[in-house]
Amino acid sequence: MYEKKGIQAYKKDSIKSDLASADPHRVIQLLMQGALEKLALGKGCIDRADWAGKAVALTRAVEIINALKDALDRDVNPELVDNLEGLYDYMTTRINEASVSKDSSIIEHVMGLLLQIKGAWDQITDSDKREAYDDKLQARAGAV
Repeated sequence: MYEKKGIQAYKKDSIKSDLASADPHRVIQLLMQGALEKLALGKGCIDRADWAGKAVALTRAVEIINALKDALDRDVNPELVDNLEGLYDYMTTRINEASVSKDSSIIEHVMGLLLQIKGAWDQITDSDKREAYDDKLQARAGAV
C-alpha cells in the first residue's frame, strides 16, 4: 500500500515539474497522455464493475479532452481546428455513452482515436515547433 502511494506521489511530482518547464507542445503531449491514462483507468473500472472509479476516471478524461479542445488555436489552421473540435466533441459524447452503458469497447475506440492524434503530435520535430512559433510571432507583429 505504501509503495503504491509513494509511486503515485512521485508520478504527481514528476508531472508537476514537467509541466512547470514545458513548452506548449509538451503541455499538449502531457494532456493527451493524461487523457489516455484516465481512459484506461475508466475502462478497467468498467471491466471490474467499479462504478465510482469509472465515474471519477471518465469525468477527468472528459475534462482533459475539453482542455485540449480549449487549447486549439483557430488562427493557425481554422479547418484543422474545426475538424479537431468535432473529433473532441465526438470523443466526449462517446465517453459519456460508455459511462452510461458501461461499455468498455467504446472507451477502446476513443483511446484509438486519441492515440492517432497523439502519434501525429509526437512526430512534430523541434525545427517544426520553432518554425510554427516564429510564424505565430510574425502574424502577431503584423496584426499590431
